This record gives sequence, C-alpha cells and structure tokens, in this order.
Amino acid sequence: MSEYSVFSLVRNALTGHKQWQRAWRDPEPKPSYDVIIVGGGGHGLATAFYLAKVHGIRNVAVLEKGWLGGGNTGRNTTIVRSNYMLDDNAHFYEKSLKLWEQLSHELNFNVMFSQRGVLNLAHSDGQMDRYARRGNSMRLNGIDAELLDRKQVMKMVPHLDFSDEARFPIYGGLLQPRGGTARHDAVAWGLARGADRLGVDIIQNCEVTGFKRSGDRIEAVETSRGTIGCGKVGFAVAGNTGYLASKLGLKLPIESHVLQAFVSEPLKPFFDHVVTFGAEHFYLSQSDKGGLVFGGDLDMYNSYAQRGNMPTIDHVMRAGVAMVPAVSRLRLLRHWGGVMDMSMDGSPIIGKSPIDNLYLNCGWCYGGFKATPGSGWVFAHTIAEDEPHPINAGLRLDRFERGHIIDEEATGPVPGHH
Repeated sequence: MSEYSVFSLVRNALTGHKQWQRAWRDPEPKPSYDVIIVGGGGHGLATAFYLAKVHGIRNVAVLEKGWLGGGNTGRNTTIVRSNYMLDDNAHFYEKSLKLWEQLSHELNFNVMFSQRGVLNLAHSDGQMDRYARRGNSMRLNGIDAELLDRKQVMKMVPHLDFSDEARFPIYGGLLQPRGGTARHDAVAWGLARGADRLGVDIIQNCEVTGFKRSGDRIEAVETSRGTIGCGKVGFAVAGNTGYLASKLGLKLPIESHVLQAFVSEPLKPFFDHVVTFGAEHFYLSQSDKGGLVFGGDLDMYNSYAQRGNMPTIDHVMRAGVAMVPAVSRLRLLRHWGGVMDMSMDGSPIIGKSPIDNLYLNCGWCYGGFKATPGSGWVFAHTIAEDEPHPINAGLRLDRFERGHIIDEEATGPVPGHH
C-alpha cells in the first residue's frame, strides 16, 4: 500500500483521482487467529494496530458487527485531554495525549488533531480552590495546567456570559493548553488503514453471537460469518460489554447509558477553544466545518439504543444558553446517541478477566474517545504479555474486589453520577 504524501496527491490528481488504492482490505475470516478483538471502533483498531506494530503479533482479526466507527467512535464530541487529578487516571490519559501528538505521523493519515486548549470554567471561590488543587496535581504528574482568573478567561473566550445578570458568574478557570479535539471518523479510518498495512484482518458485518469454551478458556468465537478459532480474545465494545460478557456468564460492575452529542448549523470562526461549563455538565467546541459541537449529561436510564430523548436535549440547550447566550439564535443541525458503559467508580477497566484468555477494555464513561491511542497501547501490552502495563495496572477489574477504587469525581459507587 502506497504512502500518502503530496506526491501521491499530485499523481492521483493527474488521473482524475481514479487510481487510489483501498484504505484497507475486506478479507474473509480465516479459520483461526492468535488474537481476536471484538469491536471495530477506535479502541479495538488501536489495540490491533499496536499488537502488530509494537508486539509483532499480526495474526489478528478485528470483528465489527456493523461498519468501522459506527459505534461510540463516531458518536462523541471529539474532545481530547489529560486533565485528571488522581495518579492512575493522570498517567494513563497523559500517555494517551502524548500518543495523540504524533498519531498522524505514525499512521501516515491526518487525524486532524487540533491542540486548541481545554478550559474548565469555575463559578465560585470554592470551585477555583478545587481547580487549583487539580492543576497542582496535574503539574506534579508532568501535565500542563494553567489557573486563569476572570480577566484572562474573558480575554480568551469573550462570548461567554460575563454580565452582571449572569446566573452563574465566572470566577476563572483551569486551562490545559495541550488539550483539544480530533476528527473521530479520521481516527477510525487512520487506525484501520494502519492496522491493515501490518497484516491485521478487519472484518465488518461480522456480529459475535456466542463463544465455545473449554473450562476457563475460550476456544472459538461464534459469529454471523461462521465460527472462528482463537488464542486470545479482547473485548472493546463499549456499552455492549455487559451484553457480550453475559454470554460467558460474567456480570461486570458497569451499566449501559445513552450519551447524546449535538452539532449546530455551521458558523464562521467563533469559538477557538474547548470550554466546559462548571455550573452544569456542558461542553462546547467548534468543528472545522463550522458547526458548534456540544454535549451534556447522560440520559439517566439504562439503554442500548443509539438515540436520546427530548428532556435531555432541553437540559443541554438550557446549559448552553446560560454559558454562551449567543447560541440561543442557532439552529440545531443534528444529534446522535452513543451507548456508554459506566463503571462503578467512573474510571475505565483495562485488564484480564476471570476467564483465562479473555481481556476487558470497558467502563469508559465519558472518557472513551480521548483515550483511544492510550487504551489501544496498554491493552495491546496486556494481551501480548498476559499482564497489565504499569500505566494500566491500577485500572484492573479486581480493584473493586480490593477496594482500590479510582473515584475521580468523588461521587461514590453510582455509575450514572459519574
């Protein structure tokens, strides 16, 4: 497969762009694979890519029941950041951010990573103290953080509501300059192309329907395209993890909820940064196409449906207008829902399962997209070495049994509250 470059662009332009090669193959499943990754989203594709590139394991299949990126990878608000306070999360997400910073070059594919900065707004003295503590913790872990006062925030984002009548007055905010956004579709396509170039089979329209077991091992995966033998199996299916695990008799400490995302009609450049509203769960950025991309809280009921409801839309819009009054004049272009697997402490689960050759990548709550390369990198190590990397050692499933929870939001063991 040829490299993408200015030269290949000019060469194909001269032929009317009719000579481009496929970005990845569409192979038939083999009888068996050393590793089967269930889930063709960002995490599954990143895992396959790093298994092949870093660990030399290339007899790998990625099984996707629909099309690549048709799940949460294409149903999010594209935010990338590592502004976490607790060590286990901070080290993991910072590793992921460092991988983001060179991912386009590594894949020879532009994932449109834009480090425009992520700003968390504060609306009280107490919230400013909390952000100062988080920023100090970030800096101790080598992560960039800047505490801004009201005047600095006003200069950076003048469209916020700084009026005397504001329901939630702005006191300042915590900025991570290296945070930003990436194009979610491009991430899935780039990782698929990168994995395929290394020999990974990406098999779409291949739904997993069951498993063949021998004791504590999975011998084969039953799919809509036949039975496929396996050496190891990795789950990277986000909100469908609990459903697949139930086919193996596993009950995991996660719940599935719908999280909606929205985009407005396109505008001229208006919003240069990613901004989160400290008074409500609302976050906003502007896409390269001009639309304002935003989201808020979960739909607070368990569901596997990729659609939302009107009360949540109303709640999110009210928060948006409170933060940026000018958005009240915009029309909503479209919205979509992703199925989130919410863990009991709000932090991800990456590691081995009680089944000998099954590995879990789940519990991502609101943090799945930003973790894409880091998740794939540590999950590939965990599968290849049969033990977690030090970066994800604290994110193992058995932390709930040991009582070593990672409650970043300090909201207790209630998945919907995270």
